[in-house]
Amino acid sequence: MAKIFSLSEAASIAIHSMVLIARSENMMNVNKIAERTGSSKHHVAKILQRLVKEDYLKSIRGPHGGFSLLKEPKDITLLEIYETIEGSLVVTECPMDNPICPFDKCILGNIVSEMTTKFREYLKENTLDQYI
Repeated sequence: MAKIFSLSEAASIAIHSMVLIARSENMMNVNKIAERTGSSKHHVAKILQRLVKEDYLKSIRGPHGGFSLLKEPKDITLLEIYETIEGSLVVTECPMDNPICPFDKCILGNIVSEMTTKFREYLKENTLDQYI
């Protein structure tokens, strides 16, 4: 089945994991997050380590360890999380990234740039504290 919009598994895991960690009163470990998100614990661990490296999370090893936020939930936007995993979300005019269009007018109009702009704005306006 075709989809107009698809969020990568990595970005989805990152955003959902950060919300779970923000909601938790205790540290959240990889196993709990993987179970709650229905994801591979190895994939979750890899994504969370990237968020640790970018100073969004603190990681403590051991049987009572896990992850906790380094910043206040109100100070972390969904866009920051998304871009940490996927890179900058760029609004482009051409969905094919062609510098020269073979037509006088784009067949898709500006729908792609409008959708990307709206998605970017949504992620930028929403912070973790809104999901606690």
